[in-house]
Amino acid sequence: MAHTKAKGSTRNNRDSQSKRLGVKVYGGEAIRRGGIILRQRGSKYYVSAGAAVSGDDSIYATCDGHVVFSSKKVKKFDGRFVSKTFVGVKVKEEAK
Repeated sequence: MAHTKAKGSTRNNRDSQSKRLGVKVYGGEAIRRGGIILRQRGSKYYVSAGAAVSGDDSIYATCDGHVVFSSKKVKKFDGRFVSKTFVGVKVKEEAK
């Protein structure tokens, strides 16, 4: 028999804050140098020309231009081909 009244306790109500991952600037949109294109954990997307990877695997623009997403078949070490998505920045042409 219980010697104390039921108080009720919970092991829930704890959760981490969302990290706001995902694509921030979509294909065809203009971006400035240093702007974040997408945030990710691990390498879901890979870099192409005009972009670079930061320490937390985010991809950012290294020059002014428009964001370009492309898909490419890449050969793995065991000979299989897998499709990977690459993100880059196409440099906008200067007005003449």
